[in-house]
Amino acid sequence: MTWPVSDRSWTARTRWSSARRGLSASAGFTYSGERFEKYFGDFIGKYGFHDMYSGGFYPFETLEEHWAYWSRYIYINRYLDAPKPVYSTLLKLVQDRDYFVLTTNVDHCFQKAGFDKHRLFYTQGDYGLWQCSRPCHSKTYDNEEAVRAMLAQQNSMKIPGELVPHCPVCGAPMSMNLRADGSFVEDSGWHKAARRYEEFLRRHEEMRVLFLELGVGGNTPGIIKYPFWRMTYQNPRAVYACVNLGEAWAPKEIAERSVCIDGDIGETLECL
Repeated sequence: MTWPVSDRSWTARTRWSSARRGLSASAGFTYSGERFEKYFGDFIGKYGFHDMYSGGFYPFETLEEHWAYWSRYIYINRYLDAPKPVYSTLLKLVQDRDYFVLTTNVDHCFQKAGFDKHRLFYTQGDYGLWQCSRPCHSKTYDNEEAVRAMLAQQNSMKIPGELVPHCPVCGAPMSMNLRADGSFVEDSGWHKAARRYEEFLRRHEEMRVLFLELGVGGNTPGIIKYPFWRMTYQNPRAVYACVNLGEAWAPKEIAERSVCIDGDIGETLECL
């Protein structure tokens, strides 16, 4: 995210993951353990899945079973509120500042907590959106109504065949709008958000900026972690900070202008 006040700005980045160090994990959106067992006990019993994330990649034999699994996955991670108020706590810290959020989280928690959607850039997609699996065109589709119907009507780990979503243009099966491979659709909203983020950085490139990284691991360091380090190095007025359980560190080149906290994000924000 990035948030400046007067001549100060603050930037942070997060990622979606089942790891405890992540922002959403700190907020209670865990992908294994009790929460996983509560909603996916039948799938665990049949397939032996150890966590929600890995189950999402399983090659189910039918689309009816695939969407039975994914409708639960989407519902609890996109349309239910996070159990802990970590995002709300973060908003209280930045709401009076000029901030921008760059995130790889796909659970919509920032907007649900009240963050300005024009100050958000979801780089890796959104659990609430579908796209053509081919894809034959660069458009995404809201899935809430369909997901709720799947959830209500599924039986024996399958949804009715008529609820399986298909592309309204070419008829191919729909897929999640998540950056898993080269078929990911960057729709018009994605590109508008990217331009707003680029403009924000341009306007603050010589200002006093705090690049705040929350719960970023090593899956996609090129999206934010490495650029944050680079921008901190290039701007002598910038400060880099990260809160990351087990992965809080900074390169020696910016060490004197870095603050690294090895701890839980929610607990750290409460202390602030």
